[in-house]
Amino acid sequence: MTARLGITLPSFRTSADPSLAVAHAAEAAGLDGVFAYDHLFRHAADGTRRPAIEMFALLGAVAAGTSRVAVGSLVARATLRPPATLARGFDTVARIAGTGRVLAAVGAGDHQSRDENESYGLPFGTISERVDALREAVVATRDRGYPVWVGGHVGRVRALAEADSDGWNWWGASVDAFRARAAEVRAAAARTPFVVSWGGLVVLAEDDAAADAKARRLGAGLGVIVGGPERVADALRDYVDAGADWLMVGFVDSADPDNASILGEQVAPLLR
Repeated sequence: MTARLGITLPSFRTSADPSLAVAHAAEAAGLDGVFAYDHLFRHAADGTRRPAIEMFALLGAVAAGTSRVAVGSLVARATLRPPATLARGFDTVARIAGTGRVLAAVGAGDHQSRDENESYGLPFGTISERVDALREAVVATRDRGYPVWVGGHVGRVRALAEADSDGWNWWGASVDAFRARAAEVRAAAARTPFVVSWGGLVVLAEDDAAADAKARRLGAGLGVIVGGPERVADALRDYVDAGADWLMVGFVDSADPDNASILGEQVAPLLR
């Protein structure tokens, strides 16, 4: 069993240039997809706000600057835009990218999103309200020429993914948890084909020693996959064996294009 392999883009910047450099490296290295986060800002370790490039603007720039690699969201937040606006955004990226390149993953947001919403006067909502907004977003965007996935692991979100979407993503899950849930979601999915995907943080270098040193320098926390190509391939293979059709790698040092090159040229062949 094999899986498609993608990376997340460095969205928390003042310029799109780092994301374009990473996307170009990913395409050149043969990776399958690049994915943009959907945030208004992020809090840095010192409490200051890190700016974020608007997701659809970034996806449009990346789609125009590449020719093969899939471009997707991870994940578009249903509470940030009306459903029609969300669908219009994905439609626009699809026209720029061309047929078969857009992957529209949508989520309800979590507790970390509250400050972003409320800082801009947007209601955060209860979990029930956010799931209702997510359902409206999925219905508005599906069947428009690109697959629509749902991201999130709580029960009501998984049920929505099973009933109404073309795929499901769980960010940061352990292998054992992912294996159990992936089998359940796939078995219950109402639409076919249905894609199950995993995403998580990785620190990658030319060998294990260099990766360990990089992880210490970056302050990588628990749950981060750390290693050279073989160790990272072994960890990712566990998720493939657990049922992942797609793997989205979020590099802790996301603006370094060398990560995409090593992932595509050295790790990907070990997964085939």
